[in-house]
Amino acid sequence: MVLVAPNARPPVARMMDYGKYLYEKEKKEKQAKKKQKKQVVKEMKFRLRIDDHDFNTKLKKIREFLEDGYKVRVVVMFLGRDIMFKEQGTELLNRIIAQTSDLATVARGPKLLGKDMDIILEPSKDPKK
Repeated sequence: MVLVAPNARPPVARMMDYGKYLYEKEKKEKQAKKKQKKQVVKEMKFRLRIDDHDFNTKLKKIREFLEDGYKVRVVVMFLGRDIMFKEQGTELLNRIIAQTSDLATVARGPKLLGKDMDIILEPSKDPKK
């Protein structure tokens, strides 16, 4: 006898094989776990002094990540004395936001963490997958 609904009035019990009951319960839990989507955050790092071609290449890769449905963390790394030019880092991040505005929304705006400044972009449309 297996107790199916102990909180019901009166409690519901069934006559069944307990091993089979556990197997089916485990199988349902595995199916539910498979249906969950794992959230993946991709990361793209920039330096403050970046050439246009390098910028465009990295921007193209960010756009591909967003089209595939991934969140993207964009990081501007300040090396050495670059930390004095935080406003240029903010301008670079705003430039990235402007050029990806058709695909993404900003989940978290520019934030300074140690010697890095970052934003998180998430896809605004349904992914192609």
